Amino acid sequence: MGQLLALVIVFVVVVGVAKLVRIVPQGFEWTVETFGKYTRTLSPGLHFLIPIYQAVGRKINMMEQVLDVPSQDVITKDNAVVRVDGVVFYQVLDASKAAYEVSNLEQASLALIMTNIRTVLGSMDLDESLSQRDAINAKLLKVVDEATHPWGVKVNRIEIKDIAPPRDLVDAMARQMKAEREKRANILDAEGFRQAAILKAEGEKQSVILAAEGEKEAAFRAAEARERSAEAEAKATTMVSEAISGGNVNALNYFVANNYVEALKEMAKSPNQKMLLLPIEATGILGSLAGIAELAKESLGQQQKAVAIQPPLR
Repeated sequence: MGQLLALVIVFVVVVGVAKLVRIVPQGFEWTVETFGKYTRTLSPGLHFLIPIYQAVGRKINMMEQVLDVPSQDVITKDNAVVRVDGVVFYQVLDASKAAYEVSNLEQASLALIMTNIRTVLGSMDLDESLSQRDAINAKLLKVVDEATHPWGVKVNRIEIKDIAPPRDLVDAMARQMKAEREKRANILDAEGFRQAAILKAEGEKQSVILAAEGEKEAAFRAAEARERSAEAEAKATTMVSEAISGGNVNALNYFVANNYVEALKEMAKSPNQKMLLLPIEATGILGSLAGIAELAKESLGQQQKAVAIQPPLR
């Protein structure tokens, strides 16, 4: 009997010590209730409570936590049904508010987030909801953070993981994308052909201009050559006329022989002439050549006399 009583006393002491000494782990905060009423919050470390008079109320996790948002069907502004899910990162900043301001913090936060997802996506078109995910996350974060502030909770991030349209809508979007790509490809091909035609026309234009410039230069050169030839012939004719007027018969023979030789040259060049008959005397030609030689000697003698009578330079 005495042993049983001793065991009971030991048990009561152990239980009393367990109720008296409390060790709060790192990352948690515990609330203390005095006869069921909240009095204070225990931070991480060693604490002492009065058994029966004081008790631990709620054990609140103060670390950042992750909450998965289950997928749900949402109707967009243009009546398209999409399936949406997400993830939330939140942290409790006030243990007493998280413990006593809301009954079930996780369930309440989840319901609030799902409701606001439907609200935000319902105000947007399908294209906007698919392309403006960052804007959706920002709107959700602002609304949910303000709503959970009275609960002592800070919502750090809300991320939409997936927005899945119906299969038929996905197929229609794929066909539209394919049509857009083909349209852009056709436009690029047309631009390429147009640019090639422009470059070809520019090349032909430059070629015509260069050919015209070449023809112009050639015509100018030919005209210049004809002009010089005419000047030389006129000069020669003048010289012969002056010699004839001075009574020099050799100059006349030179002029006739020169024209005679030129006429023979042109007749020899004719493709229709296979045989050429020359009813002329060789002595006539030799006489003309002798006249040419005499004319050349006289011209050379006149030049030497002009040099001899030239006064010396001082």
